[in-house]
Amino acid sequence: MKKCLLISLFVVSYFGFSQNNHIVKTDDGRRVWLKADFTWEYIDAESPKTNVVVNEIKTPVEKDACKLSSDFVEPELNSKIQSQLKKGRATIEHVKEKVAKDYNCDPSDVLLLSFTEQKAKAVYNFCAKGKKVTYKRTGHAIIESGKFF
Repeated sequence: MKKCLLISLFVVSYFGFSQNNHIVKTDDGRRVWLKADFTWEYIDAESPKTNVVVNEIKTPVEKDACKLSSDFVEPELNSKIQSQLKKGRATIEHVKEKVAKDYNCDPSDVLLLSFTEQKAKAVYNFCAKGKKVTYKRTGHAIIESGKFF
């Protein structure tokens, strides 16, 4: 009797823990529940409003907002490290695209101020829309410094 009870308890707990569902966040901020049976559904009941038109007044980015000199030149990165990061889409161009997306500007408006870079990790300081921002790279993951998700 004890053996049957133990086996049934094991089987029930096995099926309970074998379900590996994941919750992920999309680029537009909605959370999605990825189920083990290859289906998905939105967790957030309210979806972003897509019918609302927002008129943004695009102001030119001023280099003086970050207090840069007129002859400022972006520092050069190690070409060996950048070529190794190309496969994982974590080169400086990809980081600038992410910064530009986060701050609603063009990647050409994002200026690299300084950096510390190794193959496994890096810290980049940028000037985006007149604001100094710091981004970290660990492996191929790029995130703004001070944010978790």
